[in-house]
Amino acid sequence: MTKRIAVIGAGPSGLAQLRAFQSAAANGADIPEIVCFEKQSNWGGLWNYTWRTGLDQYGEPVHGSMYRYLWSNGPKEGLEFADYSFEEHFGKQIASYPPRAVLFDYIEGRVNKAGVRDWIQFETAVRWVEKEDGKFNVTVTNLPEDHTYTEVFDHVIVCNGHFSTPNVPQFDGFEIFKGRVLHAHDFRDAMEFKDKDVLIIGTSYSAEDIGSQCWKYGAKSITVSHRTAAMGFDWPDNWAEVPLLTHVDGNTAHFKDGTSRDVDAVILCTGYKHHFPFLPDDLRLKTANRLATTDLYKGVAYVNDPDLFYIGMQDQWFTFNMFDAQAWWARDVIMGRITLPDKAAMQADIDDRIAREEAGADDYDAIWYQGDYIKELVAETDYPTFDLEGACQAFKAWKANKKAGIMTFRDHGHKSVLTGTMAPKHHTPWARALDDSLDVYLQN
Repeated sequence: MTKRIAVIGAGPSGLAQLRAFQSAAANGADIPEIVCFEKQSNWGGLWNYTWRTGLDQYGEPVHGSMYRYLWSNGPKEGLEFADYSFEEHFGKQIASYPPRAVLFDYIEGRVNKAGVRDWIQFETAVRWVEKEDGKFNVTVTNLPEDHTYTEVFDHVIVCNGHFSTPNVPQFDGFEIFKGRVLHAHDFRDAMEFKDKDVLIIGTSYSAEDIGSQCWKYGAKSITVSHRTAAMGFDWPDNWAEVPLLTHVDGNTAHFKDGTSRDVDAVILCTGYKHHFPFLPDDLRLKTANRLATTDLYKGVAYVNDPDLFYIGMQDQWFTFNMFDAQAWWARDVIMGRITLPDKAAMQADIDDRIAREEAGADDYDAIWYQGDYIKELVAETDYPTFDLEGACQAFKAWKANKKAGIMTFRDHGHKSVLTGTMAPKHHTPWARALDDSLDVYLQN
């Protein structure tokens, strides 16, 4: 009997898994039956922009944290699909830091070419997964029809991401603050904050990028409040970094160093939680956002039940090509090409990865750590090899360019690790590129 595989989510991780199985089929292999459940009406995950926040039209929590005017905050040369270059998709090389619409078009181009859309059940929310008699019962709801039903699968691959459920701290005074308080998950348009004094809590990539967006589109001032250490970039004159917020009084924000300033809005860039409300405790991954995820052998197979896999759950330097490497590896376990060791050996592998991550001294160690991890997975499958050292070097150059100019790093170019082609300069510097639509971006 043919195995049945449930893939939860059709974002970059889920699409990587579909592409992995399609690749095996294209090479003549008999593959399992694949059913992918996607809550949204289209694929792309976070890259599928919606104006909605809070709840969608069916009363479901909005998955997307994507906002208008987002540009890649890392070089595309570090995420390029090894089997589908940017040059193949666009017919030419493009600049190294594309906006959201361009990256979505690239993601969609590969899966359109692969022809996997029929494997996806859109507008279908996964409600519950349980293991019984060696099989997974997966209960889902077809949202337009309001119909709930259960199907049986041999394996489940969780690909719903971990940048959708916000971590929302409380600060005294928020309940009577006279401006707007929102989490980065609900940020949609920097134009909303034009001519406003904006306070950002946190020092994540979201804080850096949302603050930069607000600056670019005309915010009066940006104040970033940090818990441990400032980001320390060479910010514009109307940008300040201060210690952690203690409370707000009216429109006045007060900080741990005794300073205060009046603000019009507070944006909480305070991270996200790994959240799997459809999984019972014995199947649910519980991990911090780290490079060596807890309880995942090779960062993919759930050690407590290796019929269950998770894709893309790590803290990320690499993204699309790491998801591919994991998806190809999970596919080969399911298809019997890779044999898993016993639980003790899998746990030893996890412990070793955690120890090696913790031994790293800085971000550069973390970049090469993750590059080596991808190289390890690729070596065990038929995923196309690519210049991972070159990708790591692109990330290293990216970090140096950010230190040299946080508002100009996107104006630099890097060399493709697939084609060897140097990325051209974009026709408009990032700080002045206010229209980031696909058509305008691709103009010569």
